[in-house]
Amino acid sequence: MKRFTTLSITRMALLAAIYAALTLALAPISFGQFQIRVSEAMTVLPFFFPEAVPALFVGCLLANLLGTLMGVSLGVLDIVFGSLATLLAAYLTSKCKKLWLAPLPPVVINAVVIGALLAYTLTPEAGAAGFPMFAGSVGLGQVAACYGLGIPLLLAVKKLAPRGIG
Repeated sequence: MKRFTTLSITRMALLAAIYAALTLALAPISFGQFQIRVSEAMTVLPFFFPEAVPALFVGCLLANLLGTLMGVSLGVLDIVFGSLATLLAAYLTSKCKKLWLAPLPPVVINAVVIGALLAYTLTPEAGAAGFPMFAGSVGLGQVAACYGLGIPLLLAVKKLAPRGIG
């Protein structure tokens, strides 16, 4: 089992704090049916830094919890499923072998999970019929954040990364 170093623990704390702070600072566009969660650009960081996986989960959990307290989040469902979606997306990103594929797990996972969550909570009477609209909306926001901001972020830290690009 790999031991955590002071550097990796510090990096995890910083990533979690930055994710939560960005999400909450941009709350009007971070939550809801039309969202571009800018902090989701960070979900590509596990490509280089495996310790980003738990950090992003904690950051998302804090953002969703505080967002619920602020009245901008969808509550317990968002806290649980939104945070788990980020955890799964970050984990799958850590397994990617190509830089250009690193944003794909966050885009797909969040489009499906958050799209379903929004359809279930905002239009329960529509049932599954509302899902494509919400999944598409969330997916487009994720593409903007993860490809539009995440790829430049990865390219910016590429020289500092502990592993090469395959």
